Amino acid sequence: QVHLVESGGGLVQPGDSLRLSCAASGTFPRVYIVAWHRQAQGKERGLIGHVHSKGLTSCLADSMKGRFAISRDAATTIAYLQMNDLRPEYTAVYYCQVNPGEYWGHGTLVTVSS
Repeated sequence: QVHLVESGGGLVQPGDSLRLSCAASGTFPRVYIVAWHRQAQGKERGLIGHVHSKGLTSCLADSMKGRFAISRDAATTIAYLQMNDLRPEYTAVYYCQVNPGEYWGHGTLVTVSS
């Protein structure tokens, strides 16, 4: 069982940067992937990208490249989502997920508004 807790969300202004954290605990698969997703109100949850447990690679959806970055602290079980130049349309609840197992956190709300 894996337990995930996202943090770092809040109210920010357009153009600001924000770093979200995903703290994980529990019994992990030997090899796993941490993914970040987001869900805006009234819309489906969508994949932002993921990072491998070895931390060697991270992949982002094409629309996120250049503005978002995903990383993982190799010494801990924390993954990060760095978001730059935020826009109002990025307002959403941001979730992290671990696979295999499809473990989800409860999400952290990011609101981008002036």
